[in-house]
Order: sequence, then structure tokens, then C-alpha cells
Amino acid sequence: MPTDVIMPQMGESIFEGTITKWLKKPGDPVEKDEPLFEISTDKVDAEIPSPVAGVLMEIKVPVGATVEINTVVAVVGEKQGIGNRDQGTDADAAAVPTDVGTAVVMPQMGESIFEGTITKWLKQVGSHVEKDEPLFEISTDKVDAEIPAPVAGVLTEIKVPVGATVEINTVVAIIGGSGGAANRASVAADSGAVLAAPASMLVVAEAPVVQAPLVPVAVDGRRLRSSPLVRRIAKENRLDLRRIAGTGAEGRITKEDVLRHLSAYGPGGASSPVAAQPAPKAQLAAPQAPEGLEPLTKMRAIIAQRMVESMQIAPHVHTVYKVDMTRIVRLRERERAGFEQRNAVKLTFMPFVATAVVEALRKFPIVNASLESGGIRYHGNINLGIAVALEWGLIVPVVKQAEGRTFADLARTIADLAERARSKKLMPDDVTGSTFTLTNSGVFGDEFSTPIINQPDSAILCISGMKKEAVVLTDAEGNDTIAIRTVEHFTLGFDHRIIDGADACKFMLEFKKTLEGWDREIG
Repeated sequence: MPTDVIMPQMGESIFEGTITKWLKKPGDPVEKDEPLFEISTDKVDAEIPSPVAGVLMEIKVPVGATVEINTVVAVVGEKQGIGNRDQGTDADAAAVPTDVGTAVVMPQMGESIFEGTITKWLKQVGSHVEKDEPLFEISTDKVDAEIPAPVAGVLTEIKVPVGATVEINTVVAIIGGSGGAANRASVAADSGAVLAAPASMLVVAEAPVVQAPLVPVAVDGRRLRSSPLVRRIAKENRLDLRRIAGTGAEGRITKEDVLRHLSAYGPGGASSPVAAQPAPKAQLAAPQAPEGLEPLTKMRAIIAQRMVESMQIAPHVHTVYKVDMTRIVRLRERERAGFEQRNAVKLTFMPFVATAVVEALRKFPIVNASLESGGIRYHGNINLGIAVALEWGLIVPVVKQAEGRTFADLARTIADLAERARSKKLMPDDVTGSTFTLTNSGVFGDEFSTPIINQPDSAILCISGMKKEAVVLTDAEGNDTIAIRTVEHFTLGFDHRIIDGADACKFMLEFKKTLEGWDREIG
């Protein structure tokens, strides 16, 4: 009997998912719990296993489609059933797709980046690509980068043309097998190809883009468009970007424009014919800020909604404590080699912080509680959400029952969750059920941050940057000395409906005491 495969729910606040890759084709045998397809949600990318053993009879939702949870996305049948299906009519056989391609998506190049502009295609439709071979170039507000192919195969379709700006996780191309690629229109990389009205149809421009003459770029009322990479090249070679014509979308100055100018006229631009022209009589107008209403992207709208919801649900209060981490730093430096050899995992600062959090939550369980139906839900376990930064976003896998784990077990579990998050191996249970969250903004060198609570938790601890400071130390007899110590700020954000300031501060004092007076074995 056929079994429906549904879009799973990947978290309490997740109600839809996007299929990013099918790992099986119709007609392929599948085992129970064998990965069947990959999905992407706002919180997690994951491989979804087959619920039963059998044969994949039908794919109902294509790559790139976003559907609600519990939507039937495929059908797995018994081997006999698929055999009978193979003996059906030619029309039936034609209805079953035989070549499911791999979607290539616009990646997220940082937590605050939610869209990117394609500046160049490095491959043509019909070209063979190797896994990890550069496929296209993108530009964002913070970085220019070459994006590699996720799999080996043939580039069968380009969905987004050069110059277009799209949201992260948008499907920009399809990579399939060798079959079918030869019949598709060939689009020269960065040749001026445009997208026809139907999203899947590519049209080749009649003539290639011709380099524009090197004349000053008109900037009246408009911002000079260029990427950080272009501006860096210009600065290093003393070039005035206003004197370089941009051939990109809306006059954008591309890397090729700058390199072409350098090749022709060299650094400094003094030999450029533009420099020899008389100065204009009137000064060029200063670039103006953009005007008008620009609608929110889908990604930004979702983020805005959830952030507002958390702020509206919970009256946030934050308290910041400075912790002397010198003892921990010295212990880690002394023990890291042996620890890594014994446990096959790197010794980071996170298990020290997690251990201190667990110790403090044991003594002050209200910080681990949640408000529920007009009452306070005290959780029997301490489930630590650990924020993991990825190239395409931020995921918060959960260390379940942290109160029962040893230091070494915490270190291994945190490392395992982080690795599976980066390799898209997390399961739905891995990202649900947190009772307290840890987030680490210290990797960016901040002094301290005031994080928003991860609902339905009642508190979140932000780990800030570690640095050395001159600190006044007082001995048992009251004598003061100045010493160089390694310090770190920790910020507790808490829901003031159920956590009083006194309890929050007691929690932080216990947390601080555990780290500064560390006396535990690390295994």
C-alpha cells in the first residue's frame, strides 16, 4: 500500500519548508530512514528520511517549492506496486519525472545579509561542472564572492540573469545529469542574456554587451554603484571610480570594468584620457539617499514578525556581568592537547560556559522555566539551545538533558550538533525543546549585546568578546594590586513577567562564581 511522505515540522514556530534537493528519483528503491530529500526552513536545513522501505513512486513537489507542514510531497510504494506501474501506459510513464535536478540557491553570506546580486555566470547552459567548481559570482553589501557548484553535473538551466538581485535561498540555477542539457538554449556567461516572461525560458541577446567608452559616470542624484571588492581594488590602485564607466546593471561598476581600466591605463588613472579632459564648470551633485517606499523582502518580513512577537510577548530586561576568565584560559591552554587526544574533539570555551550555566540553572530553576496558560512551567530538564552560525544563516540546535552530562560529553555533543548543522544532518528533534539559549556574538569582537529571547524560553545568555584588561585585585588582607587579566562580558536577557531582577542577578553571580573559581575535572 502506498505511503504518503509529508513535509515535517522542524520547530514549534516553523509552519512551512522549501525542498532544496531530491536525493532519489521516481523508481529508485529506498530503505526506511534513508535520506530521501533535503529541506530548508528559517531555522534549519536538514535531510528528511523515508518513513518506510519501498520504491519512490511519485514526487509531488519540485525542487524550489515552499509548502506548508503536513503537505504530501511524495509517495513511496511497495516494490510490486512500482513494478505494475512500470507496465502501464506510455502516458503514465511520461508523467513520472525521470531526471530530478539539483537546485542551486542564492547563499547567505552572513547573518545580516538576506539578498545578493548575481554579477557573472562562470558557466554556460549545457556546460559540465564539477562539485565545488566556481559557478557564478555574487555581490552583497559586505562581500563579493564566487559561489561553487553544490554537485557535479551539467548546468541545465539558469533561472536568474546577471544583474538581478534576489533573496537568499532563491533557486538561481539547476544542475542535472548529462541528459537533456544539449537541447536547452546556450547562454553565454555574463553575455547579456535576459530572462523571458516565463521564468524558465532563457533568451540570448542578439548582440553581446560592448564595452562602454571610458567617460565620467553621471552621478546626478544617483549613488555610484560598486561592490566592496571593486572599491578595494580602486583604493589600492589610486583610481577614481567616477571616471570609470560601469557596464553592470544600472551602471554598476564591475570588477571587470576596473581591471580593464587598469590594464589599459595603469594605476593612478593619470594616463587616462578622461583625466586629460577639462574639469566641468559646475560641481557634480552629491549622491543622494534613495527615496520612496521599498517593500520588505519575504525573509526580512519573517524576521521582523518574529522579533516583534518576542518583544511584544516578553518584557525584556538585560543585565551585564564582567567575568574574569583568566583561570579558564590558562586551564584550556594547559589541557587542550590532552583533552582533544582523549575525546577526539577540540576544547573550546563553550563547554565551560555551558557547564556554568547548568550549575546556575540548577540553583535558580525559575530562569529555566516558561510562562504557560497563566502559570509557570518548571521544566524537568535543562535543554540548552546553542546558536550555530552558518554560511547561509543561523541555526539553534539543542543539547537535551544537559544537566546529566559530563563536561566531556557536553563538549562532544556541542561539537556534534555544530558539525551536523553545517552538513545539513540535523533532525527535527535536534532543533526543538530548548529551555534556555546561548548565543555567541563574541566571535565578532563586541563588548556586549542585548539579545532578544528565543521564544518560548524565558532567558537567553549572550557571550561577548574576550580581551585583556588591567584589573585591580584585592588579596585576603585588603591589599590592592594591578594585574593583566582576561575578561569577558556576559549579558542575560530575561522575561520580566516571571523572572525578577534579583533572581536574574543571583543566577549571574552563581554563573560568574563557577567560571572564576573553576575547580572541576574536564575529562
